[in-house]
Amino acid sequence: MDNNQNQFDQNQQNQQSPYQQYSYQQPAYQQPPVHTEPPMTVGEWLLMMLIMIIPCVNIVMLFIWAFSGDPNKVTRANYCKAMLIWVLIGIVLSAILGATLGAVFASFFDEIASEYAMIVGAIL
Repeated sequence: MDNNQNQFDQNQQNQQSPYQQYSYQQPAYQQPPVHTEPPMTVGEWLLMMLIMIIPCVNIVMLFIWAFSGDPNKVTRANYCKAMLIWVLIGIVLSAILGATLGAVFASFFDEIASEYAMIVGAIL
């Protein structure tokens, strides 16, 4: 029995744990590149807001600024993309509201026209 125990101890000493079998060196940590764009100045914001007041020009400039691809103006591009999404939402909601009000007024005027026809028919 003592012989078996010694043999078992030797086998355990000869076997390494799976974590010690391979020498592994972890790769060095590389930080992602830092993208620092110069911030938009107050004057640039004021000029952009002034252009947004002008009808039709504002929509054209939103598209130009949103999709120009200037890497130094990522903030302005994101702002213009968000504004274009709001414009699209406004157009869709206006179309839905216009169609709904158009249907309501059409049925209202149809009712008035039929009542008017009955009144005029009764008089004549």
